[in-house]
Amino acid sequence: MSLDPPAYILSLQNNIRARPISWEGAVRAKTITDSDLKKIKAIDKVRKEQRKQTIEADTSTYTALLLGNGETKSIFESAAKRLDILQYMLVLTGDLIEDIPALVESLVNHPHPYKSLLPLLKQSNNAEDPIPLLTSAVLSSLLSRALVAQPKSTPEIDEALPKVYSYIAALSNTSDSNLQDIAVQEYSALLRTLKSRQQFWEQRKETLSPLVDVLRNATGGKDSDSTLYNRGSTGSIRSGVTESNIKVGGGVGLQLLYHILMVIWQLSFEGRLVGKGLDEEHDIIPLYAQLVRVSPKEKTTRLLLGTLYNLLSYNKSTLMPAAASAKLPTVLSNLKTRHFTDQDLLEDLENLIQMMDEYTSSQTTLDEYAAEVNSGHLRWSPPHKNADFWRENARSIIENDNGELCKKLAEIMGKDWSNDKQVLAIGCNDVAFLFKQCPEKRQALERFGLKARVMGLMQDENEGVRWESLRAVGEWLRYTFDA
Repeated sequence: MSLDPPAYILSLQNNIRARPISWEGAVRAKTITDSDLKKIKAIDKVRKEQRKQTIEADTSTYTALLLGNGETKSIFESAAKRLDILQYMLVLTGDLIEDIPALVESLVNHPHPYKSLLPLLKQSNNAEDPIPLLTSAVLSSLLSRALVAQPKSTPEIDEALPKVYSYIAALSNTSDSNLQDIAVQEYSALLRTLKSRQQFWEQRKETLSPLVDVLRNATGGKDSDSTLYNRGSTGSIRSGVTESNIKVGGGVGLQLLYHILMVIWQLSFEGRLVGKGLDEEHDIIPLYAQLVRVSPKEKTTRLLLGTLYNLLSYNKSTLMPAAASAKLPTVLSNLKTRHFTDQDLLEDLENLIQMMDEYTSSQTTLDEYAAEVNSGHLRWSPPHKNADFWRENARSIIENDNGELCKKLAEIMGKDWSNDKQVLAIGCNDVAFLFKQCPEKRQALERFGLKARVMGLMQDENEGVRWESLRAVGEWLRYTFDA
């Protein structure tokens, strides 16, 4: 699944290639040496094959030109004050990395392959400044090849990769869709190895969170099923626009959506590492179930199903309850009625259907509820608001295993959940039902910490949490007065 270069970067690069450079003036000003100029002239504005032959005949010389060699400075250091030369050499370097594998091998084996380039990322705080943009393109291209060529991490990669991720993250956090698309394509180039995916995950608050925000925007935002709110499901994000410029929900471009889904699909190959965090921090399974419902293209559906399969395969005990409550089996069943041609998509669809069938066939409603509580993340799945469920199961929930489910519920409600307040609202809802159905067990519920939890949430900043906590406290007080 290779990606075409971002159109914005291509346009910038073509513009820079067409600009005249006063090379001789730079030599006279001693910005570059006459030797540097001869090397540049030998490969500048010549046929690709001629350029390749020239560099392959003397890779060490051209490596020294670009990165320095201890005796001479890198061209990026010596020409630091000539912005036109910096821009031109960054574009030329990007071309060389794409076209000449022998030079790439020499560059990645240099003692300090990124030292002369990394400072250029901080040349400007303006996200649209050409030099940091072009530098990130060169660094992501060079690092992506180094990561594959050097399976064992090096100190140079360990230093460079977090800095490049931080710069790309700043691009992804702008409101400019062109810059966002550059960011996600550079992420995708880098996320080719275990090392790069682990580092991306370590920096997930800056790298991943803006991407998930775009995905959530594409579905119309997060729904709430609190008893205070009961909104309908969001409509389709498909828009009746031309194929060349499709927009989805929230004005998100189809191309940007596809590229973000690609990044998270690549990340999902480390399912054991990322699955639990994606669930707790981003409620990823319900989000992806909604995205599958409204996916406008087969290629986006393929990435969505591939990601779901990777995550669920590695995290069945924690993520299957989320999949069931998000009605993923129904979503998958609906997909079966559509005509798809992509074999990977069809294989993932069948595997997901089988996986969900095996899970749902072995679960009772109480099992489903227990699995959800034990996963540590609550959602508005059907049992929470089903009065019959609570009439039949409240006592078992309190008494079984010395109240382990209640203790786990209290543990969940003791967390902050600042990124997903509905978890606290759901917990208060459940406590309200427990108080209502088993008033004689109030002392045990207080001992488990549930009374203190709901009372502590009465002043929460979130309206839904306050409503549900007040309802729970009301049930407690009602039976206190009745008694």
